[in-house]
Amino acid sequence: MATAREQPDCSPALPGQRTGDGPPDASRAADRQRRIRRRLERLIGIAATEGNELVPLRNGDEIFPAMLDSVRAAEHTVDMMTFVYWRGDIARQFAEALAERARAGVRVRLLLDGFGSRPIEQRLLDLMERAGVAVAWFRKPARLSPLKQNHRCHRKVLVVDEATAFTGGVGIAEEWCGNARNEHEWRDTHVRVRGPAVDGIAAAFAQNWAECHDELFDERDRFIEHSASGRSVVQVVRGSASFGWQDMQTLLRVLLESAEERVRIATAYFAPDAFFVGLLCAAARRGVTVDILLPGPHTDKRVCQLAGQQHYEELLACGVRIWQYQPTMMHAKVITVDQVVSLVGSSNVNRRSLDHDEEVSLAVLDESFTGELDAHFEEDLAVSELIRPGRWKRRPVAQRLLEGAVAPIRRFL
Repeated sequence: MATAREQPDCSPALPGQRTGDGPPDASRAADRQRRIRRRLERLIGIAATEGNELVPLRNGDEIFPAMLDSVRAAEHTVDMMTFVYWRGDIARQFAEALAERARAGVRVRLLLDGFGSRPIEQRLLDLMERAGVAVAWFRKPARLSPLKQNHRCHRKVLVVDEATAFTGGVGIAEEWCGNARNEHEWRDTHVRVRGPAVDGIAAAFAQNWAECHDELFDERDRFIEHSASGRSVVQVVRGSASFGWQDMQTLLRVLLESAEERVRIATAYFAPDAFFVGLLCAAARRGVTVDILLPGPHTDKRVCQLAGQQHYEELLACGVRIWQYQPTMMHAKVITVDQVVSLVGSSNVNRRSLDHDEEVSLAVLDESFTGELDAHFEEDLAVSELIRPGRWKRRPVAQRLLEGAVAPIRRFL
């Protein structure tokens, strides 16, 4: 294996790179945030909102109780959509919570991706539908033209009473339970949001619900006004399953081109095109410390891992550092830039997320929130292995052949 155990605090900075260990001073941080905010607002065309409260939730032990508590306390509406709704006790808990609220008179809508949620148990669907939960399917493969089958809804959204929202990378399945203690407990990040940004997350649900259901809203939608709940500035960006340049690509490009000191990327599936490989290399060459944290020995999509590994040699030669997470599947989708801006949501750094799928991500301008995500990243690096450029260059011929074999399908991964 072309890796070596490396502790993050022992990693020397690459020649010409700044470590970025200390926090930026207040005026410099504010200037960076203003500059990135205006670039994102103008180039994507979506205004950021102020006064949001964001709470990062790490792994199932934090994520699922927070989501379930919110559902069980719902008084008016629950809107939920997910790509993955599989099996296990957690799948039952969500079905029972949604059904109980529907029986209590709460308007409950559940949107499932027609491909990703296929393993859901029929008895759970029956339980929810008998209770009055409105269940809809996004683009069931059997009902689609071949052109649409490759475009999926990868968004993970829960909105309760129009006031509290959750989004991030977690699916509803037992793989996400626990605290990443072993290979059966996946590592992931979700976010609880309160404040004006909830509307952007709710819009992501509404956009996909409108494609699958005749009724977009009813008398139980109150269209509430949001008061300030915190200090985070948030832009909610939606990626859409269509052709051409997408907002997710613009979002990622702006962040990489705006970075001055440090970029940290944690992603479950890394299979970018040559353009984004070039953006990463350009950042590293101008002195930005670029760290990419990826799944290691535990991955649920080996073919996607191989597609990304074809770029490792070029990235390492540019000075990008690549880490492989060892304890379990790394499923988080988090990017932080210069300790002041962060990106968290459902989108990976692969062609599928950037070109094909419905995604939603939060661009957050908040030093405190970004600092929490950076701290999580440091803890993850402590149990990860750094890929050494020399050793990777000497990887076996069999590994190179496998990388080349998946190249023709890389755009679909």
